[in-house]
Amino acid sequence: MATTLRLKIRGTIDAAAIAEIHGALDEAEATPDCRILVLEGGGDGVFCTGLNLEGAAADDASDGGATFYGLLERFTTTPRAVVAQVDGRAAGGGVGLAAASDFVYASERSAFSLPEALWGLLPCCVLPFLIRRVGFQKAYTMTFSTQPVSASEGERFNLVDAVADDPRALINRLAYRLTKLDESIIADMKQYFRKMWILSDEVEETAVKEFSRLMSTPAVRQRLADYATEKRFPWER
Repeated sequence: MATTLRLKIRGTIDAAAIAEIHGALDEAEATPDCRILVLEGGGDGVFCTGLNLEGAAADDASDGGATFYGLLERFTTTPRAVVAQVDGRAAGGGVGLAAASDFVYASERSAFSLPEALWGLLPCCVLPFLIRRVGFQKAYTMTFSTQPVSASEGERFNLVDAVADDPRALINRLAYRLTKLDESIIADMKQYFRKMWILSDEVEETAVKEFSRLMSTPAVRQRLADYATEKRFPWER
């Protein structure tokens, strides 16, 4: 059976978290019999809640969009299967990690949400990958409503591939099937499917520029500062 590499990801996304996932991808790609990288949460009912708000309040996050977008884009090109094993809450960039993955297995208690608009932001770098997975309208309503969707609802519109409290059997079955594939065909398949979709340099530039613009607005900077100093969310004003 093919080797499966697992990484417990941090609860929030910052430069260190992005570097850790890149490191795990490097290791997976350097291991000839590895076919799967599994991203899982820390076991505390959280998969990933997105941007590290305290860190974002401390710096301008001017290239944060570019580095995060680059990570998600790598998911779509690596000659390995990326599996998001979601057990709990996925929000913002955490939804992006799931959406850019090749397979998403979620427990019943999992929920997915895009709360960025509550901060005066948009999930700029998440949306190209989310639209690719679930289609325009559902990505639009998740962004607009900011309301979480359950794992079972996510399965109905293809954000989740399977709901399973113990996904080991699913991952083992996938690993067995992937031993039949050369890593070169996995890379070729991903490259071909990218050509069928909108993940272009122009899309990346648009996403990163809009993220940087919104992050630099005084209202957003104040909301982040309020959270960093008082742990006060925008809707608690």
